Amino acid sequence: MSTSPGGADPARTALPPLSGLPERLEVVPAWDADTPYREWRPQVLIPPAFRPAAPPRVYALVNQKGGAGKTTSTVELGAALAAAGYRVRLIDGDHQEAALSAWLLPQYPEDSPRHSLRSVFFDECTLLEATYPTLFEGLDVVPSGRDLQRVEYERPIGAEGALAAALADEADAGGSPYDVTLIDAAPSLGLVTVAGLTAADQVLVPVKVGGLDLKGMSSLHRTIRSVQRKTNPKLSVGAVLLTSWDKSSFARELAARVAEDYPEAAVIPIRRSIRAAEAPVAEEPIRVYAPDSTAAADYDQAASLLMTREAM
Repeated sequence: MSTSPGGADPARTALPPLSGLPERLEVVPAWDADTPYREWRPQVLIPPAFRPAAPPRVYALVNQKGGAGKTTSTVELGAALAAAGYRVRLIDGDHQEAALSAWLLPQYPEDSPRHSLRSVFFDECTLLEATYPTLFEGLDVVPSGRDLQRVEYERPIGAEGALAAALADEADAGGSPYDVTLIDAAPSLGLVTVAGLTAADQVLVPVKVGGLDLKGMSSLHRTIRSVQRKTNPKLSVGAVLLTSWDKSSFARELAARVAEDYPEAAVIPIRRSIRAAEAPVAEEPIRVYAPDSTAAADYDQAASLLMTREAM
């Protein structure tokens, strides 16, 4: 566990503010359906009821379809918030080997047991004891591996509320050392994902601009509403991130659809970037690997819209 989450450490790389960014996207309170297609540009929809959140805040990034951009969105929002001075923890809720823990390598201390998210579900350690620094300042991670699947088939007692209970224990022990916790859920709506939704203040929904993602939105919508009714009445949808956005009539249709399904949420396009796809291989956030890319700019803008420094 990092002894000073978010604190300066000469062994860790600072995440600097971006410079020379592509032009920021226009922010609008409603879509203009009458704009001719040739003049249409990507816009960030911020509905009148939307309010940025103050720390501490817990977000769950959820979509049951793989390839929607959940892990990329988790890493990039976390990196943007850490660069802005927030103390950020990322929780890897996906057992797949190519997920978050393989991108932002946790720095395990020598001669100490290695914990993971699975350890938290089975009451083997606290959430804080399962949290490790990454190579980037202000950005820590709760890692996971294939053994996280045990939660799904062994179903430990109270698993749906395990993450919520772990966060509550931190609060009772003097408060979390983190301003923001981002939970990267698996591409399923299983027990670990439901536990993430139960623990979260808000859901962030990455949706790849493609037909199959649109078809899968109804299942996700039902799961979110079910969690709101049964385990987490305070849960709301904070934003829908339209990943791999490119100008098309379908992108416009998708934006209108999600705005209708989640009228309380911001709808934020994340423009397609070829270099952004290379960042996980380099084991760096996009804002470090390709700081001049549109994806880096869009995630930076999204982070600034989601969070406010009030109460920090």
